[in-house]
Amino acid sequence: MRVYLDSIGCRLNQSEIEAYARQFHAAGHTLVASAEQADLVVINTCTVTQAAASDSRHKIRQVARAGAGEIAVTGCWSTLNPDAAASLPNVSRVVPNAHKDQLVADLLNLPLEAFDLEPVARQPVPGARLRTRAFIKVQDGCDNRCTFCVTTLARGAGRSRDIPQVLADVRAALDGECREVVLTGVHLGSWGQDFTPPRHLRHLVAAVLEASGEARLRLSSLEPWDLEAGFFDLWQDPRLCRHLHLPLQSGCAATLRRMARKTTPDSFAALLAAARAAVPDMAITTDVIVGIPGESDAEFDESLEFVQRMGFAGGHVFTYSARPGTAAARMPGQTPHAVRKERNARMRAALAESARLYQERFVGDVLPVLWESAAAVGPDGWQMSGLTDNYLRVSALAPRRCWNQITPVRLVGYSGDSLQGYLVNSGCG
Repeated sequence: MRVYLDSIGCRLNQSEIEAYARQFHAAGHTLVASAEQADLVVINTCTVTQAAASDSRHKIRQVARAGAGEIAVTGCWSTLNPDAAASLPNVSRVVPNAHKDQLVADLLNLPLEAFDLEPVARQPVPGARLRTRAFIKVQDGCDNRCTFCVTTLARGAGRSRDIPQVLADVRAALDGECREVVLTGVHLGSWGQDFTPPRHLRHLVAAVLEASGEARLRLSSLEPWDLEAGFFDLWQDPRLCRHLHLPLQSGCAATLRRMARKTTPDSFAALLAAARAAVPDMAITTDVIVGIPGESDAEFDESLEFVQRMGFAGGHVFTYSARPGTAAARMPGQTPHAVRKERNARMRAALAESARLYQERFVGDVLPVLWESAAAVGPDGWQMSGLTDNYLRVSALAPRRCWNQITPVRLVGYSGDSLQGYLVNSGCG
């Protein structure tokens, strides 16, 4: 059977798609790069914003129009809206998040134990989900109650995967010649807190570093209140990428309280200072929400000023989107949509300027780049794009295709949202 896999939303969704890819491959099926080629399509949906929910519905309709005869749908949007998902064209099965780990076994009518053997080597998912980095799911669910977030409703309580399970997935990635492993979860920083006795994420990171050979290790999003003293000592190992994604959501103390976030601007600023003192040139990126109910002009201005002071290496700005079932959706003082849009533009401009200032610091340096994409440019060259360990997007011309290789690059300029460079050695391989 030919199978096409796609997802909308977070890195956790991507890691789940990669797990499905390994399972279909282990069962003898073929992964294809487009829905037109497929007998079966699996879509992993998202509902974190109204736009993500809309994208999920659009993706399902799109693959149906492409000729997919059988579509299986899972993920957060379809979990919260199963009837709506089932009503879309050619959807034959809706798998709620609570059962998504056994999706492939159920579709193939196999016992889940059939996939408990030593996992096959990772193969990058073809098509739109092609990645050189392997996303490893180490945790799911969340016990926080942020007032704007619907993920807890869709994913349930926090739960951790044990170290042997994670290391098995890491070994599969390394066997597939993966150069970078990314640990991901809904609330990654809570990993191990549901164990008896509790453990901390640093224990998992240390175990993965010990098992990961020469591959780079990257951490996905971490809540700022999860990082304990000594956590930054892990970066003494140069394989741990110098990048932290720490969602701020707002730089205003009053707004953070309304969001039920367990941090303050002062404690967040102190955390960034500690990280930068321990790890020079650490890239720190963030998420910010604008227009949450009750956010006044003064509160937004306070948040904007804080973001400008923090010197982020980049970030995402989300316009507040009321999600049914969340506390914020019931709050008075819903911000007018025109005001939300204007605030989004101002916050995005501030983060873009911060990103430019951070990236321009590295012009003239030589940094190793993992090449993630390659496009032929005439008969004798390739236009390459990839990431440094501190999450700088780099473009360069190469005489040979360097996809999934790490090569040293001299950075010579900044344009748009990426750095330009040239390979220090004339080729790769």
